[in-house]
Amino acid sequence: MMDNERNSTLYKYDLSLFQTKIEKMVDLTELMENEVFMAFASYTTIILSKMMFMSTATAFFRLTRKAFANPEDCAGFGKGENAKKYLRTDDKVERVRRAHLNDLENIVPFLGIGLLYSLSGPDLSTAILHFRLFVGARIYHTVAYLTPLPQPNRALAFFLGYGVTFSMAYRLLKSRLYL
Repeated sequence: MMDNERNSTLYKYDLSLFQTKIEKMVDLTELMENEVFMAFASYTTIILSKMMFMSTATAFFRLTRKAFANPEDCAGFGKGENAKKYLRTDDKVERVRRAHLNDLENIVPFLGIGLLYSLSGPDLSTAILHFRLFVGARIYHTVAYLTPLPQPNRALAFFLGYGVTFSMAYRLLKSRLYL
């Protein structure tokens, strides 16, 4: 009988601890009412969709230019030595690939820092300015990379996006984090 009472007490304690943790978590409806977070979610959706487009663009250029990186990708175009001629690099494919890689290097930090920034209670208009500048800079960077536009177009777009992410990080560290 003692074990049953002890187990019951432990169960009640665990349940109480679990309820306390749930109460401390951010209520999802509260998060959906946070205008800065919703703006971040909107601009993040745009920039992630653009990044997904870059994967499709890479595949498109690989197929249309018949330039593949892996032997198994060439199999549909021939066998043996005939397929090996498609195992090559192409300037246009590499340009799209580099633009996509640059997106990965810049959008991932924006996602992490932007999320923390959006949850730190910044002014809505300042936050939206940050998000719009970043998304605009990344879209322009892609256009400048793929067209290609002469420098300093691409560099200016890169540094604008990088500066926006740095600005959010600085504001976050200055106002909300304890170092």
